[in-house]
Amino acid sequence: MTVAGYTFRDPSLLETALTHSSYANEAGAAYNERLEFLGDAVLGFISAEHLYKAHPNMPEGELTKLRAGYVCEQNLAAAARRLGLGELLRLGRGEKADGGNARNSLLADAFEAVLAAIYLDGGLEPCRGMVRASVLSLPPAGPVRDAKSRLQEVLQGQGKPGPEYRTVSESGPDHKKTFTVEAVIDGRPAARGTGRSKKQAEMEAAAFALERL
Repeated sequence: MTVAGYTFRDPSLLETALTHSSYANEAGAAYNERLEFLGDAVLGFISAEHLYKAHPNMPEGELTKLRAGYVCEQNLAAAARRLGLGELLRLGRGEKADGGNARNSLLADAFEAVLAAIYLDGGLEPCRGMVRASVLSLPPAGPVRDAKSRLQEVLQGQGKPGPEYRTVSESGPDHKKTFTVEAVIDGRPAARGTGRSKKQAEMEAAAFALERL
């Protein structure tokens, strides 16, 4: 099996990386949360190494902000879409019916899990190539991180009160929670977002609300 130009010697690693817990609960299969945990660390190291070498005079605080812009959920989800991971994800019936194959949080998790699978199967070097081509080639997602401020400004310009953000649900283990938040405008739900923190979910909800205004 080949993903991101890498051919697996052990295809079961990729199969696990693309299996969501909702599918595992129905089919009794192994799922990808442990691989997500490892992939997050591999991604953090590779991106830190790349930025350290690319910006020799940049202070630590700025490097941290820049890395966060590159490896944010939005960019990881975009990278996963470019690699076609959404179509390969194995989801439970309910999760699939709810559009999980297109959800940023699940796509970002799948990217990290596949990265970990490549690391375990072939070592660090093919992971470097995958991250550089799929993630570090994208622009840092600065504008999306400020979607809440932009939504507030747009509504104020229309003479409307600012949005409210309501947490709709929380799922996943404590170390890897996923939050779903609703942006409410004029008392009506305007858009939903998901993320690994409430702040991330609010930003995504705000970004989707802006697209609909």
